[in-house]
Amino acid sequence: MSILAENLAKQYGSQWAVNHISFAIKTGEIVGFLGPNGAGKSTTMKMLTGYIPPTSGNAQICGLEVTENSIAIKEKIGYLPEHNPLYLDMYVKEYLDFAAGLNGVKNRSKAVQQAIDITRLNPEKGKRIGQLSKGYRQRVGLAQALIHDPAVLILDEPTSGLDPIQVMEMRNVIKDLGQEKTVLLSTHIMQEVEAMCSRVLIINQGNIVANSDIQSLQQTTQSWVSVLVEFAESKEPKWIKDLAEFQSLTSLGNNKYRVQSNSKHIRELLSQQASQHGFTIVEMQLEKNSLEDVFKTLTHHVDHI
Repeated sequence: MSILAENLAKQYGSQWAVNHISFAIKTGEIVGFLGPNGAGKSTTMKMLTGYIPPTSGNAQICGLEVTENSIAIKEKIGYLPEHNPLYLDMYVKEYLDFAAGLNGVKNRSKAVQQAIDITRLNPEKGKRIGQLSKGYRQRVGLAQALIHDPAVLILDEPTSGLDPIQVMEMRNVIKDLGQEKTVLLSTHIMQEVEAMCSRVLIINQGNIVANSDIQSLQQTTQSWVSVLVEFAESKEPKWIKDLAEFQSLTSLGNNKYRVQSNSKHIRELLSQQASQHGFTIVEMQLEKNSLEDVFKTLTHHVDHI
C-alpha cells in the first residue's frame, strides 16, 4: 500500500478533529478526499505527511510508519498544502532550485526542468512568483511537490481559487501524474472528482462515512429510482401516478418526463402500462444519483435559501 491509515486520530481539547479513521490507498490510485469545511480533511493530510503528530493510531507511507520515519517518508511524499507557501520575491526557477536543494536532489537543474515541463510552467519560468496569476502559482506549488520525484502526492485543494480554464489545466496535469504516482487530493468540486478519481473517501465530523468507487457509491446511497422517459404522444401521462410506489412526475418539456419511484421495477412497470394506455415510449433511461447528491446525503448537508 502507498498510504495506510489505522485508527488515526487527532484530538484538540475535548474535540476529536479526526476520530480513529482507517483506510488504504493502493499504488497508482487517484483518490478524492471529500468533506465539509472542518470535517478533518486537512488535519488528516497533515498527519499523513508528518506535519503534525497523531493523538493515537498510526499512518504508513510506502510501508514506512510516519512518526518513526519522519525524514524517510518525506522523501516519498510530495505535499501541496491548502495555503500554498511561496516566496513571492523569488523567480520560478530560483525557487524550484531552492526546493530541490532542501530535498537533497543531486541533479538539481535536471529536476527543476522536469518539474517545469510536467506542470507546464515554461512560459513563466523566468518571472518572479509574485508576478504570476493564481493558476500559475498553484503550478509552482505543485512543481515544488514534484521536485524530488516522490511516489506519493498529497494535494490539499489544488484548484482552490482557479478559474474554469485553470481548473481544467490543473486537472489534466494531475491526471497525467496519476499514471505513475499515487495521488490523494481534497477538493470541493464534484465534477473534478468524477473526472479524475477512481475512488472517493468522504469524511464528516472526523469520521469516514464513505470509502468506495463512485458508481457503487451512487447506487448504494440512492433510496429512490429516477427514470427519464420520452413519449411519442403530447398528452400528459397521468396514469403514471397510479403506478406502485410512485413518488413524483416532472415534465421536462417536449414530451419528456422524470419519474421517481421507490420501486426498482419502475422501468418494467412503465413499459407495461404505457402500452395499455396507448402511449409509445421513444426513449427511457435510468438517472443516477449525482456525486453532489451522495455528498449531501452522507454529510447531512442541507441547502438553505
